[in-house]
Amino acid sequence: MRSSRDAPVDNMGAEKCYDSDAPAHVRRFQVLVSLMLSSQTKDQVTAAAMKRLRAHGCTAENILNTDDEALGKLIYPVGFWRTKVKYLKLTSAILQKEFGGDIPDSVEGLVRLTGVGPKMAHLAMDIAWDQVSGIGVDTHVHRISNWLGWLKKPTKSPEQTRKALEEWLPRELWSEINWLLVGFGQQVCLPVRPLCSVCLNQHSCPSAYKISPTKRPKAASPCSPDPTSASTVKTEPGQESDVKHERLKKEPLPTPVSPNAPKRRIKTKVKY
Repeated sequence: MRSSRDAPVDNMGAEKCYDSDAPAHVRRFQVLVSLMLSSQTKDQVTAAAMKRLRAHGCTAENILNTDDEALGKLIYPVGFWRTKVKYLKLTSAILQKEFGGDIPDSVEGLVRLTGVGPKMAHLAMDIAWDQVSGIGVDTHVHRISNWLGWLKKPTKSPEQTRKALEEWLPRELWSEINWLLVGFGQQVCLPVRPLCSVCLNQHSCPSAYKISPTKRPKAASPCSPDPTSASTVKTEPGQESDVKHERLKKEPLPTPVSPNAPKRRIKTKVKY
């Protein structure tokens, strides 16, 4: 089902978003930027934003020299773009000062950067440094691993899923499991109304034909709603407050009522 590798992640994922002709340290920086932009964002939108950034000049130094408004226009409409403008500026400042515009070569160093969580760090190590440090678990890998019953018990977070998978999955498969399941989740095992009828796993999958889009399953069950749905927004650690703040900005305010507006007379029935 994934032999053709024609899912969005295959054509527009982080592996396809950097300038292959740029110096090595710039390529690595662009990989990290694309991963930061990809959170809560479709690959098509991330790829388009990266194309604009590369044309503008996607280096740590150039990001710092670009004002917030212009940078926002370049990355819009990625998810939570205002927050990501701030993250890009803060991270670029650290990278320019401490790494000469390059990125750290360890998971520990990467997760210390603003806006970079474990998933991004492991993927950056794999793509940018060609080192397999761990499994990059996003919402698709987290969801499908639970639905397929690959874990000893249901997990509540991608990080829990990563640790559970790494307990039994051979290390030589850690790199490919991400693009394999992400593409599968984009094309077949959809978060809402998965295409079980065309899935070759339908006879062995314990969740086949059991995922109901109208029934809300219990938390932490293999049928838990997709973290990218409107009602359930998950972020990388440390981003929750910023995302909540930005979400509040988007919510419409109630229509103000003029103090001179006539008061509505409420009719009541009087019992005798």
